[in-house]
Amino acid sequence: MGDLAVCDVVIVIPARYASSRYPGKPLAGLRGATGQVRSLIERSWLAARAVPGVDAVLVATDDDRIARAAADFGAEVVMTDPACANGTERCADAIARLGIAPRVVVNLQGDAPLTPAWFVSALIDAMQAGAQVATLVLRLTPETHARFLEDRQAGRVGGTTAVMDARSRALYFSKEVLPYTGRSYAADEQVPAFHHVGVYAYTPAALADYMRAGPCALENLEGLEQLRFLYNGLPVTCVEVQAQGREFWELNNPEDVPRIEAVLQREGIA
Repeated sequence: MGDLAVCDVVIVIPARYASSRYPGKPLAGLRGATGQVRSLIERSWLAARAVPGVDAVLVATDDDRIARAAADFGAEVVMTDPACANGTERCADAIARLGIAPRVVVNLQGDAPLTPAWFVSALIDAMQAGAQVATLVLRLTPETHARFLEDRQAGRVGGTTAVMDARSRALYFSKEVLPYTGRSYAADEQVPAFHHVGVYAYTPAALADYMRAGPCALENLEGLEQLRFLYNGLPVTCVEVQAQGREFWELNNPEDVPRIEAVLQREGIA
């Protein structure tokens, strides 16, 4: 770990123990290709460490159990305010406590251990090209679109979708499958919908604006922190990435564990 005061790009992994859908999720074990079980937070940290050009990777938490586990596998830990309402607030609190102002703060949420390094690199590139806030989107495949619909029909909150304008600026994010099309798609069809990949990047100024704005109605209704930016007129640049054959899935519910383990094993990730 270099000198944080002169860091240009910092990845922060916000992690909390309490979760209505999956309490203790950051410490949930995931079995890799060699049979080794690593916690979700460790796998997310390893994914962050694989990104080139990053000066520091921090785990930001308010929970001693997560802090101890993260320290045990070698992570730099920042203890944050238990009152942080979401990962973006936790990122803002972490850099404020450290007294640093990197050019780019990446929020790699701790439930996305399958995030490829090239996803995060694309996000950093967008920030260096002048974006104030950026996030990732991935076009849904027919199979993933069907899985999203299956989750919703079963009453499960699965992935989040993003709707964008012609300049790739976010119009809306939802836990519903948007846009509504009323149909499924064959394997050779292009799905007109995008999975919002839960990775963000911000300038410190954008984080400060976010904190000053405070929670909004849409953010509270959908349970999606990024809606605070849109509600307050702060543009969010959506960066489309390509899966390159890698299946991307977040750990939202206990039912997602075997899905993620299957990818770890298929990709040979220890």
